[in-house]
Amino acid sequence: MHSAEHVVVTAALPETVLDSLRELGPLWTPQTPAPLSAAQLREAVAGARAIVSTLNDRITGEVADAAGDGLRIVANVAVGFDNVDVAALRSRGTVVTNTPGVLTDATADLTFGLLLAVTRRLGEGERLLRSRTPWEFDLGFMLGSGLQGKTLGIVGLGQIGRAVAHRARAFGMDVVYSGRRQADERVERELQARHLPLPELLRTADVVSLHCPLTPQTRHLVDAAALAAMKPSAYLVNTTRGPVVDEAALADALERGEIAGAGLDVFENEPEVHPRLLGLDTVALAPHLGSATVETRTAMAQLAADNVRAVLRGGAPLTPVG
Repeated sequence: MHSAEHVVVTAALPETVLDSLRELGPLWTPQTPAPLSAAQLREAVAGARAIVSTLNDRITGEVADAAGDGLRIVANVAVGFDNVDVAALRSRGTVVTNTPGVLTDATADLTFGLLLAVTRRLGEGERLLRSRTPWEFDLGFMLGSGLQGKTLGIVGLGQIGRAVAHRARAFGMDVVYSGRRQADERVERELQARHLPLPELLRTADVVSLHCPLTPQTRHLVDAAALAAMKPSAYLVNTTRGPVVDEAALADALERGEIAGAGLDVFENEPEVHPRLLGLDTVALAPHLGSATVETRTAMAQLAADNVRAVLRGGAPLTPVG
């Protein structure tokens, strides 16, 4: 049994971060690395003042009710918060926070890693070598696509989207972007980026990179029609949230040659990956590694802990949602 008025951490965090939370009182942590089931989560949070959650946790109004009236904050260790029913928690007087900013560079780096992997056929080449398939160099062997002079289309020019744009400029790419609103002139000038409506961006870009949040409006934003609008030579990269892409439609488009390839770090039904994508050499895959550096994941966890400390000590959260 846990103590009342405790802090619940739903997943393993660095010990230094846990120590900072222990200063606030009793701390509950899981005994195994497996994600908590919905029932286990409700049991764990009973009487909690704070919950430190991850993307594996569905933090609903029911979970908040299981915690009780004393729940003051849910600190999500992620830049996104589509796993949290923010409206339900706010209606119960609970603060919701996330961890923006600290994972920007790591995710932008991973985005470009996937982009290079799929355009230069790095995964395909490594698989060939590991299978011990005979090969020899010639001028036509495993030709990929260069990036210099190509157009990168960024869907969602937030912090991560801007960081990807900076990297694209360093690679000699032109940048266009779409989003709910146009960036200010300073940002556009710094990135030498042009705003386009999404349909025009899809028709124009040689690479489409997704950095928009997952909302009801962006779920399956990239569907069969969007993929059909892209160039047959174009690539899709997704490092935001899996359900932004209709994976079945993407598999169809790749099999038919409607687009040239895709780089995916996130998936519609994680940890499952659409089986047809697994069989395609035109897809570079990673298991949700966007923020997976020691430095970044530690900083994310610490920011979540700092939000909890601020709220439970009567202050304002550092990074509130909304």
